[in-house]
Amino acid sequence: MSNSAAIVVRDLSHSYGDRQALCELDLQINAGERFAFLGPNGGGKTTLFRLLSTLIRPQSGSISIFGFELPQQAMEARAQLGVVFQAPSLDKKLTVLENIRYQAALYGLSGALLNQRQTEMMQCLGIEDRANEYTEKLSGGLRRRVELAKGMIHRPRLLLLDEPSTGLDPGARSDLWNFLRQLQQDMKVTIVFTTHILEEADQADRIAILDEGKVVALDSPDALRATVGGDAITIDSADPAALLQDIRDKFDVAASLVGAQVRLELPDGQLWIPRLMDAFPGRIQSITLGRPTLEDVFISKTGHRFWQEAEDQ
Repeated sequence: MSNSAAIVVRDLSHSYGDRQALCELDLQINAGERFAFLGPNGGGKTTLFRLLSTLIRPQSGSISIFGFELPQQAMEARAQLGVVFQAPSLDKKLTVLENIRYQAALYGLSGALLNQRQTEMMQCLGIEDRANEYTEKLSGGLRRRVELAKGMIHRPRLLLLDEPSTGLDPGARSDLWNFLRQLQQDMKVTIVFTTHILEEADQADRIAILDEGKVVALDSPDALRATVGGDAITIDSADPAALLQDIRDKFDVAASLVGAQVRLELPDGQLWIPRLMDAFPGRIQSITLGRPTLEDVFISKTGHRFWQEAEDQ
């Protein structure tokens, strides 16, 4: 195993009865990296988060966190972790400071060291002036900052975040990611997060795209977009299946049916718009052209759209 590895997952599978949530995952996350697990509901993100945060035990395969094997060395691994859950974990009837201090007590922090750490974290997160306010009175963005202060009070080497921007407005979301970037740079913290928000995944150094329990793509955001073969052209038609076949026959290009739309990935997409409109007059209701996005990558790898009716595993 590489000395630079924060997390190593090998041949990891997990099922709930007959339903397989994860299937033979293999990946490595490097120390100091900002890494995203991106996927739609049902992709397996929640199960993977529970496994990495030691909430559930691996059924098959292996996980190591900074060299500590799960579940055999779960206590040692937990000492390396800070965890921020999607669901709020604050006690609303306690103040900001009380929430942080109770968390610190779980890690044996007290006295002058605790006072120093809590001051540093509250200053870093801009909540020092809220120390004596009850958390139930705070905005969603401020509560998220308190959650981060709790997760970081013991100076973990690895911060795990489940859907970190849940409930945040755009301003609070921007503040959160500015802080996380600062945290990564100043404290050399490895940051791993799950998300179903495509724009949020762009904050990562690398992204693993999950679908139906499998990693279908893994690379930097720009490298993933570069795998899409040109511009993305999407066409609405009254009879998309017939139009799809006719486009293939006439132009000998790769085209596919995604949902009820015809989709093409072609270089110089802007030149193809008039050619398609002229070739099939009256059959194209609308046509759109876009640069490749992470959703285009997902469609290219899976053959279906990112959003689908499924319940998260």
